[in-house]
Amino acid sequence: MMSDRIKSDFPQLKTGHSYLDSAAMSLKPSRVIDTIDDYYRRLSVNVHRGLYDASVEATRMYEASRDIIATFINASREETVYTRGTTDSLNMIALALSEKFVGPGDEIITSELEHHSSFLPWQAIAMKKGATLRFVPLNEAGRISVENFRKVLCERTKIVALTYVSNVMGYVTPIEKITKLAHEVGAIVIVDAAQAVPHFSVDVKKIDADFLAFSGHKMLGPTGIGILYGKKKWLDMLEPVEYGGDMNEEVGKEISTWKEPPYRYEAGTMPVAEAIGLGEAVKYLEDYGMDNIARREKEVLASAISRMRKIDGVEIYNPGTDTGIIAFNLKNVPSHDAVSFYAENGVDIRAGHHCAQLVTKWLGIPSCLRASFYLYSDESDAIRLAEVTEKAVEYFQSLGF
Repeated sequence: MMSDRIKSDFPQLKTGHSYLDSAAMSLKPSRVIDTIDDYYRRLSVNVHRGLYDASVEATRMYEASRDIIATFINASREETVYTRGTTDSLNMIALALSEKFVGPGDEIITSELEHHSSFLPWQAIAMKKGATLRFVPLNEAGRISVENFRKVLCERTKIVALTYVSNVMGYVTPIEKITKLAHEVGAIVIVDAAQAVPHFSVDVKKIDADFLAFSGHKMLGPTGIGILYGKKKWLDMLEPVEYGGDMNEEVGKEISTWKEPPYRYEAGTMPVAEAIGLGEAVKYLEDYGMDNIARREKEVLASAISRMRKIDGVEIYNPGTDTGIIAFNLKNVPSHDAVSFYAENGVDIRAGHHCAQLVTKWLGIPSCLRASFYLYSDESDAIRLAEVTEKAVEYFQSLGF
């Protein structure tokens, strides 16, 4: 079976558990692990600095991965900056933009669906600069709509920082239409695509956002590596926010100059093995096909939600979710109590506010359970989630919850 072949690519699944926490971190296929291991065993040297064979080979692999990743999102290599992850990317660009483009009276549009890494940098900058945060009103389902975005967009809008896919609700933001409206008033658009790029085809040219960020560890790649996409005109214009080795062109006592993008934004020794590993992860995704991934997730998700909705004592907060995320709670049971039952029964899900407290506060809850699927999930995982949920409801009801 195709599902068995896919699962066999992931040695972590040999535990027999149903891994349903991919929104936090995806598993890694053997070929990605082997690629990273090969770099460390065979090379294990720095890039861009040496002319000996090992360094030349490491540099070639590092830059080849950049080309693979850039093509994957339809960007140029000059627009594809290696970072430590989405959080690093979003903080970096917020700091770079805030110096020139945000001041007293300016407005920054965000939403209650944001991951903390998309929201907190702009909250801090607004307080420091005397700018105003404006929140896109969520509709009754908890979605960002174009209509509601129009309500907060105005001539004072300088920055629009929004998630592409909510990491709690799984909703897809109509980012292409929002970007077009934002550009009509001259606003700069920054997209948190950490939950988007791993799950369906993302074309930065079509979206037309000014900046877009995502992480390797959510898309079969290693930890400690991410991507900041930025339009070349912006990367050429902005000053770096980190300084050190290999990002400078000329260093003098009075003045120094920087390399062309993307290198001016990659100070010091970068995560070389991780960048190479991310390139291999992208190749795996391309071999499988992003359309196939999206289709597979929707099939498993539909099965899981259909089964979960038949269980009394379960509250699902996003029954119309667009991607492979289910946010739910067992009625009257704190999520951190419930999640222990799932762990003991071989279903790996997460409990908490998922680094998105504005969302859970909007829902009127302190926290929730989250099950999230990926390309290695199948019907058996949907069945097991529902079966364990049914047992959990019975168990906690027997305890008087």
